[in-house]
Amino acid sequence: MTRRNQINYLSNRLALGAAFLMLISSAARASEAQMHDIVAAVSADRIEASIETLVGFGTRHTLSETQSDVRGIGAARRWIEAEFNRISDDCGTCLEVFTVAGVVSGTDRIPDPVEVVNVVAILRGTEDPNRLTIMSGDIDTRVSDPMNAESDSPGANDNGSGMAGVIEAARVLSQYRFAGSIGFVGLSGEEQGLNGGAILAQHAIDEGWNIDAVINNDMIGNITGVNGVTNNTTARVFSEGTRYVETGQEARQRRIQGGEVDSASRNIARYVDEMADRYIPNLDIMMVYRLDRFGRGGHHRPFNEAGFPAVRIMETNENYTQQHQDIRIEDGIAYGDTIEHVNFDYAAKLTSLNAVVLAGMAKAPAPPANVEIRGAVRPSTTLSWDKILGAASYRVHWRLTTSPTWDYSRAVGDVDSFTLENVVIDNYFFGVSSVAEDGSQSPVVFPGPAGSFD
Repeated sequence: MTRRNQINYLSNRLALGAAFLMLISSAARASEAQMHDIVAAVSADRIEASIETLVGFGTRHTLSETQSDVRGIGAARRWIEAEFNRISDDCGTCLEVFTVAGVVSGTDRIPDPVEVVNVVAILRGTEDPNRLTIMSGDIDTRVSDPMNAESDSPGANDNGSGMAGVIEAARVLSQYRFAGSIGFVGLSGEEQGLNGGAILAQHAIDEGWNIDAVINNDMIGNITGVNGVTNNTTARVFSEGTRYVETGQEARQRRIQGGEVDSASRNIARYVDEMADRYIPNLDIMMVYRLDRFGRGGHHRPFNEAGFPAVRIMETNENYTQQHQDIRIEDGIAYGDTIEHVNFDYAAKLTSLNAVVLAGMAKAPAPPANVEIRGAVRPSTTLSWDKILGAASYRVHWRLTTSPTWDYSRAVGDVDSFTLENVVIDNYFFGVSSVAEDGSQSPVVFPGPAGSFD
C-alpha cells in the first residue's frame, strides 16, 4: 500500500469512526430526551382520580364482598383490570392483561378458604420478551381489626397511592416500546399475610419468567409524618443485603469475598438512587439497608424469598394515625386513611421515579451473568462475565468498601473480561453492568453468587 493509499485508508477509518460515534451520541441524546418525556407525562390529576375511585369502593379488605360492582375487593380488582384493558385499547392492544389467583386458607388472618386474585398487565419487550421488570402496588386495605371486612376502609394512601401509581405508569409507558418487558401488577392479600405476592412469585417460577426486578410501591402519597416532619423531597428504598435463598456454600464464599451489602436487590436500590439523581428534580433517595421497616413487611418480600431481586419504594415520613385505623376522632386526632391526607404531586413524583426505573431497565440489556473476579496478591483486579443479548458494551465499577454507591467506573467495550491495572482487589468492591447502544445501562452486578441476578 502506497503512502497516499495509507493516508486515504486511515482517513476513511477515522471518518467511519466519527460517524459511528455521532450515531451513538444521537441515540444517547434521543434516549435521554425520552426519559425526560416520560417524567413529564405522569399526571398528578390522573393519580388523584384513580385514588378517588379506589376509595369509593368503601373497603378493599381481602375478605370483603366480591360479587358487588360498587363495593369490596371484587369490584376494585375488576375496575383495575378494566383500566389496564382501557390503556391497552388506547395503545393498540399493547398490554397482555390477565389475572393470577390462588386459594388461601388455614392462616391466622384467612382461616377459611378465600380466592386471592392479582391483576397483571405486561408490556411485552421487542427483543427479550421473557425478561421482566415489574412495578407492583397493593389492592387490599384494612382497619384496626385485621379481620374486619365490613367497616369502611378507604386505604387512600395505603395503598391506593401505590396502586394508582402502577396504573399511571402503565398508561405512560404503554406509549413506548422497549427491548425487555415491563409488568404492572395489582397484588391482593397483602394485609392478610403477603398472599398475593407469594402466589404471583410462584406463578413466575412455574412460567419461567426471567425477572430482573420487582419494584414494590407501598404508600407513596404522604409527606407529613407522625413525627411532625413535612417533606416532599425524599423517598425511601428498602432492600435486603444478603439473598434469602443463599446456600451454606454460598454463605461461606461471601464471608471470604464480601457481598453482604451487594445482593441484586441492594444494587437495584442503588439503580433507583441513580435514576432519581439523573431524572427526578428535587428528590433525594434514602437507601435503607434493611428488608423493610423494623419488624414490618411488604409485598416485595415474597419475591425475595422466591429468589427474585425486589425492593420497596415508599414515602419517608409515615403517619401511623392514618394506617390500619378505624375512621374516628379520638383525643382531638382524626384517625383513618382518608384521601385528604394524600399529596398527589408527591405520589406523581414517586410514580415518575418508578417509570424511569422501569424504562431504564427495559431499554438496557439484562444484567451480566456469571460475573467472576480474581486478583489476589496482584497489583490488579480482573473481572469476567458472560456476554448478554442486546449488550453493545460493558462497564466495570468499583467503590470503597464503606461507600454506599458505585463511585468509580470505566467503559471497557464489547468484551467479556477486563483488568483494572493498579487497582488492588483488597481495597474495593467491584461490579459490572451491561450497556445498550443508546447508553442505557443495567444495574451493577457484584461478582459471585452474592450479587447474582439469576
